[in-house]
Amino acid sequence: MAVSAEDRLAISELIALHGHIMDSGELDRLEDLFSPEVTYDLGDFERGTLQGIDAIRNAAIAMGDRSPVGHHVMNIILTEVDSQVVSVRSKGIGIQADGSSGSVVYDDIVKRTTAGWRITHRKVSARRAPLSA
Repeated sequence: MAVSAEDRLAISELIALHGHIMDSGELDRLEDLFSPEVTYDLGDFERGTLQGIDAIRNAAIAMGDRSPVGHHVMNIILTEVDSQVVSVRSKGIGIQADGSSGSVVYDDIVKRTTAGWRITHRKVSARRAPLSA
């Protein structure tokens, strides 16, 4: 069964919501994005793997002024794993306060919950070289 148009829209909006929540500092809304047991892999940035929403919130607070002022996501691709789980790949651009920018790839697993779709696993990979695999 393919991902329905309704689910596709809800999941795409979930992925887009990340930037709005992070950029506005609404860290009390991380439950709108992530499942309680979320794994957030920042190994590519030498920050290890975060477990749970509180760990993500604490890491964002610790970043302080080093956090991007703009998280922009695009090129969202969804692949159904089963009727309750979807794999999502998207590209992101982060804009720093000084105007510099960087590119990442988000690899997410999202799961249908009673509260709606939530990210249960996110791996953030930096794009540092053109045409890299």
